[in-house]
Amino acid sequence: MNALRLLPVVLALAILVAHFYRAAAWVPFGVTIALLPLLFIRAPWAARVLQAALAIGAIEWLRTAAALIAVRQSLGQPYTRLALILGAVALATGLCALIFQWRPVRTRFGLAPARGPGS
Repeated sequence: MNALRLLPVVLALAILVAHFYRAAAWVPFGVTIALLPLLFIRAPWAARVLQAALAIGAIEWLRTAAALIAVRQSLGQPYTRLALILGAVALATGLCALIFQWRPVRTRFGLAPARGPGS
């Protein structure tokens, strides 16, 4: 499989690692780094763990955005750009979880094919 198909997942996890490092959140930092080797395990459970981590990562970005927006509002500073940027990062992180629904990636991880209505 072409490794570039999983590049968005790697980038999303790397940005989460940097976020946790910057926040000195050492447990989430370590857990997120520990997720990277799962990209090399061709098992359905590995894909599902990565999907869940990306979904939780998107929630973390939304939580961070809400906290930073509250600080900016309390200081009377503009926050629209911050909200747009972190909202986009949260959306991109969440969308990375959908990469595991793509047929080549499903095949790589041994995930069952998606069922349509009436299947």
